[in-house]
Amino acid sequence: MEVKKLSVSWQFWIVLFLTLQGLSALDFDPYRVLGVSRTASQADIKKAYKKLAREWHPDKNKDPGAEDKFIQISKAYEILSNEEKRTNYDHYGDAGENQGYPKQQREYRFRHFHDNFYFEESFFHFPFNSERRDSTDEKYLLHFSHYVNEVVPDSFKKPYLIKITSDWCFSCIHIEPVWKEVVQELEGLGVGIGVVHAGYERRLAHHLGAHSTPSILGIINGKISFFHNAVVHENLRQFVESLLPGNLVEKVTNKNYVRFLSGWQQENKPHALLFGQTPAVPLLYKLTAFAYKDYMTFGYVYMGLRGVEEMTRQYNVNVHAPTMLIFKEHINKPADVIQARGLKKQVIEDFITQNKYLLAARLTSQRLFHELCPVKRSHRQRKYCVVLLTAETNKLSKPFEAFLSFALANTQDTVRFVHVYSTRQQEFASTLLPDVEAFQGKSGVSILERRNTAGRVVFKTLDDPWTGSEDDKFILLGYLDQLRKDPAFLSSEAVLPDLTDELAPVFFLRWLYSISDSLSDWWESLLHSNWREVMPLLSLIFSALFILFGTVIVQAFSDSNEEGESQPPDKEEVPEKPGKTEPAFTKESSSKIPKKGFVEVTELTDVTYTSNLVRLRPGHMNVVLILSNSTKTSLLQKFALEVYTFTGSSSLHFSFLSLDKHREWLEYLLEFAQDAAPIPNQYDKHFMERDYTGYVLALNGHKKYFCLFKPLKTVDEEAVGSCDPDSSRGKPPCGLGPKPLKGKLSKLSLWMERLLEGSLQRFYIPSWPELD
Repeated sequence: MEVKKLSVSWQFWIVLFLTLQGLSALDFDPYRVLGVSRTASQADIKKAYKKLAREWHPDKNKDPGAEDKFIQISKAYEILSNEEKRTNYDHYGDAGENQGYPKQQREYRFRHFHDNFYFEESFFHFPFNSERRDSTDEKYLLHFSHYVNEVVPDSFKKPYLIKITSDWCFSCIHIEPVWKEVVQELEGLGVGIGVVHAGYERRLAHHLGAHSTPSILGIINGKISFFHNAVVHENLRQFVESLLPGNLVEKVTNKNYVRFLSGWQQENKPHALLFGQTPAVPLLYKLTAFAYKDYMTFGYVYMGLRGVEEMTRQYNVNVHAPTMLIFKEHINKPADVIQARGLKKQVIEDFITQNKYLLAARLTSQRLFHELCPVKRSHRQRKYCVVLLTAETNKLSKPFEAFLSFALANTQDTVRFVHVYSTRQQEFASTLLPDVEAFQGKSGVSILERRNTAGRVVFKTLDDPWTGSEDDKFILLGYLDQLRKDPAFLSSEAVLPDLTDELAPVFFLRWLYSISDSLSDWWESLLHSNWREVMPLLSLIFSALFILFGTVIVQAFSDSNEEGESQPPDKEEVPEKPGKTEPAFTKESSSKIPKKGFVEVTELTDVTYTSNLVRLRPGHMNVVLILSNSTKTSLLQKFALEVYTFTGSSSLHFSFLSLDKHREWLEYLLEFAQDAAPIPNQYDKHFMERDYTGYVLALNGHKKYFCLFKPLKTVDEEAVGSCDPDSSRGKPPCGLGPKPLKGKLSKLSLWMERLLEGSLQRFYIPSWPELD
């Protein structure tokens, strides 16, 4: 009874699941998803797709259902953009993988799914796990060691398209049909394919920077670029094409073809020209150009352009089929031609491999020397190199043209002709030439055979310089005949130095290229890459900027620590007791070593009044000495001696005020210093005789207060009180010697220490008066 209940319950769940699947399939309508009619054109469909894709892209739309909506939009566009899939949907109403299948075949597929959805003792068996993994992905699976040792080095010859997948990835199932179609096409063009299972290759997935599945990325020249558009055939093809450098293939017309073909001498490469019938360069040709960029320069001619007829007539090109020409040292006649309506990858590669080098290539690097003149491995694999040692010229010299014609007539596979600029490879040339002075400014020819990779060679050099005459050709031909009969003809032996790489960029250019690549990678990662990798870099940059600007700001406002201690306006006029005042300066500031060997004292005038007092920075004070014209010299000398030890503080400024010019300003200021002096009366006969010389004011311009230093009266000054300004009255004349004047400031240094301690009485004023 229990078994029967379990069987009925299981059948109920199966029917419910399949019913929901059928309803969801029937509910999916690509026309309704894109918002177009059934008669919409491809342009309307593409326009609607782009609009919805921008709106619902998960990176821009933070709605929880944005990802599912974006998948539906991509699936709808995939169906409607393909005429065959669109026709199948219109006829059968099937938007899945069963499009176009007959009824019997679809029933079989249904039974196949039903058979794989059964009840085991443990749990359900879903068709999403690794046991049901697509067999097409199996042969492309990558492991970490395989990626590092094979894929990365191979990416310098061809780009790789890699998919990151995992089990239980429903989005991976959605893109599977498009992925299969793209792989089938791009692999035939020469693109490398790879699949990484994030569940089993977590180290590789993390190394690639893929933190979600599915992810698609491209690798070229060891650099990783992520794909960020909708997974459709056209977008993936454009992504692969965007990975390739933009300067691989040059567009050639009747105006620049001579310049293009004449570059063989500077570039030391053959030049390939493809005549095609499409304005855009075919992807197959771009991939071929990338694979052989070190050996050949590629150009493309669109036969639909005006003026191309001149080139087609000159080189006898069939305008009805793609034609590929290889040019070497002679630009008037191609060295080899291939023509076919469907140029396949293997055909093009075989054609280029047979023409990788010039007839008499220049040895510009040690790598090229290894390729053109390989080391002898056996007696049957002997390879000889005929080397022309010549001077560098802008135009073809007669010796080189004669050497080139001799190489063109050669039919032996075991002999390779090369030339070397003796001025650029001096050590190499001096090793092969028997008498360097005899060949000075002339060309020489040597026949050599490499014995090992360490540079050991056997060689034979023509006794006389090579002039390209018929006699020289006859002598060289005789040497080659003797060598073919007797390999021991090469009697000389030497160790050649490594060749200098002539085409390698200088260090500065390499540094610029590396900086440019780093900036482009950083910009790409900033725009598109996942933020898990970008955040450490951004955190480092912002931390450095914060420390830099924080240090500058703190240093700029380090002296403004009194800004927050300002008192309310109604309490500013209340004097503070000496014991309760807060210090404005620290004692450490007074012990600083003076920065200069002198005291800089400026006069306080109406010109400097605003900058030196009214708008003085917070925390700064101006110490002002009151003097007259007659006492200026003596008081300034004593003032400088007393305050010199305090000049190390950057918050103190020193000035002097002329009593003869600004007595009224001083009298006004002293009214706020309660017992400093009685309030003057303009009718007092001694009003203008009051002596303020030697007074020192410490003015805080920001907080509007001052501290006052009053000099102590000496015995000589008391005697002066009985003097008469007019000596005719019989009293002694008024006047002070230099010693009593200097004695006025004898206690100034102690007062300055109390000023820095903040223990002096402060006299607040409502505002600074004008200095007239």
